[in-house]
Amino acid sequence: MEITRTFDILDNYLVRFPEKQDALAAKKNGAWITYSSKDYVKNANLVSCGLLQLGIQKGDRILSVSNNRPEWNFLDMGMSQIGAVHVPVYPTISREEYQYILEHCEPKIIVVSDKSLYEKIRSIAETLLPGTTIYTFNDVPGALNFNEIIRLGESSEAENLPKVQEMKKSISPDDLLTIIYTSGTTGNPKGVMLSHRNVVTNAKGARNIHWFNDQHRMLSFLPICHIFERTINYHVQMEGIGIYYAENLGTIADNLREVKPQLMISVPRLIEKVYDKIISTGKSLPYIKKQIFFWAVNLGLKYDYVLKGNPFYRFQLALARKLVFSKWQASLGGNLGLIVIGGAALQPRLSRIFGAAGIPCVEGYGLTESSPVIAANNLRTGEVRVGTVGPVFENVEVHIAEDGEILTKGPCVMMGYYKDPEKTKEAIDSEGWLHTGDIGILVEGKYLKITDRKKEIFKLSSGKYIAPQAIENMLKESMFIEQAMVIGENQKFASALIAPNFSFLHNWAFLHHVDFQDNKDLISNPQVIARYQKEITRFNKQLGEHERIKRFRLVADEWSPQTGELSPTLKLKRRVLLEKYSNLIDEIFSVDKDDILDA
Repeated sequence: MEITRTFDILDNYLVRFPEKQDALAAKKNGAWITYSSKDYVKNANLVSCGLLQLGIQKGDRILSVSNNRPEWNFLDMGMSQIGAVHVPVYPTISREEYQYILEHCEPKIIVVSDKSLYEKIRSIAETLLPGTTIYTFNDVPGALNFNEIIRLGESSEAENLPKVQEMKKSISPDDLLTIIYTSGTTGNPKGVMLSHRNVVTNAKGARNIHWFNDQHRMLSFLPICHIFERTINYHVQMEGIGIYYAENLGTIADNLREVKPQLMISVPRLIEKVYDKIISTGKSLPYIKKQIFFWAVNLGLKYDYVLKGNPFYRFQLALARKLVFSKWQASLGGNLGLIVIGGAALQPRLSRIFGAAGIPCVEGYGLTESSPVIAANNLRTGEVRVGTVGPVFENVEVHIAEDGEILTKGPCVMMGYYKDPEKTKEAIDSEGWLHTGDIGILVEGKYLKITDRKKEIFKLSSGKYIAPQAIENMLKESMFIEQAMVIGENQKFASALIAPNFSFLHNWAFLHHVDFQDNKDLISNPQVIARYQKEITRFNKQLGEHERIKRFRLVADEWSPQTGELSPTLKLKRRVLLEKYSNLIDEIFSVDKDDILDA
């Protein structure tokens, strides 16, 4: 059947996958609980009926703040069937951001997952939106439970379900489906308005990049409120692929082994952490096993998804997979056939080595404003180029402007920013091109390569330009470095703030007999500083003279979305970091020219 609105997925289940037993699944009290396709449809319909009973009308906003779970889908589909607008929000943003979003979108109902979020949101809503009803997915004393909406739906089903069916007919593919607030790395979040057509078109386009079907599973752990995970969530439902929601980031390894999924969506940082842990394990092996391990790793670094190598290379690779890489596969569940990476650039070496290990790991690219996918590497067709985000997606156009900015056009481009026509005009020009803010090129005239963020490129006092993101991604290849921010706008030289990978650094300190009281004490140790200088010097050899990091400072903090230095998608909040470390930055650039290390 033809899917033109997100809730058409429910009818698609009943037509194509009526006996699907694990459409959705989550772990509760130590056991995986599954919901069949019929359970899914039933619960979504009851939510629709319950919301109608509460007086919710087409166009009303309902805000959710939740972890990934089947109930999120019941709510999402239930409200979309009656034309209500879903405003999903990250659980990890600041109180100020919650305040702004609540005041900006004025939801009629709020649904949160647990007690801590309930208390946080209630304290804000009581002031800004008195009388707004808040429901919780988990049982929270004193709070209304989401099941109350289900029960209202059950008691009114006979009366309201026919109304739901009529309302579905009236909803156009071009009607507003959702408002998604951007992460706000450079200011207040913007409310991206996406229609059914925007999201469904993009979700359908993913059909051509893989070979999975209703016999397969996906493990979902990226926030479902993010458009990347959400669109893929819709896509795999279209194909009947079972969705298993990970408990949390800390349980992913266990959940992978339990679920044994074929598909996973990830961000680069998780893959980097997996790789670092594997390499750390390899370093601790006995001598002979260690030699075999790193022989396999070095072999993997030469892997090409398309060319595959000569017969001798393929023979060696087969041996490496048997001796070494099979253990990598087992640690990730044993069945992973594809990891799609989004949110930031993936180090090419990681794509190659995981591909060599039989765990294809390829990049895609997009924006919330483009629903989101603009380009993606395609294993199914062999259109994969490591270091690029792949060929342009189905039904999407791309144009590289004179200044290098990537422009895109197509049915996936947003309706605009909620309550902000001026910013909409800034983002989408008169010819319908969405200005992404990213700088890129087309490799071989086909494969899109992202080189930097337009707004993040800065100029030294010499007039030379610095593209910080490319340098930062290079620095993060070091196992010593968790995060880095390159700085130096209007200065004589480029520098960097570095957040160490403290887990790795602590082990290094132990092995090198470096005593320390805490992280602050550790990063001030001359031996540690010298080791980081060695890393910086190594990377500087790969950079142009004006790009080289002349000075750096280690920071004792671990940057995260919870502490405010990173967005929920793990992008640097540069404005926040510049303010937080203003004294340290002043110190870096107050040194005399003669004191600058010419690395």
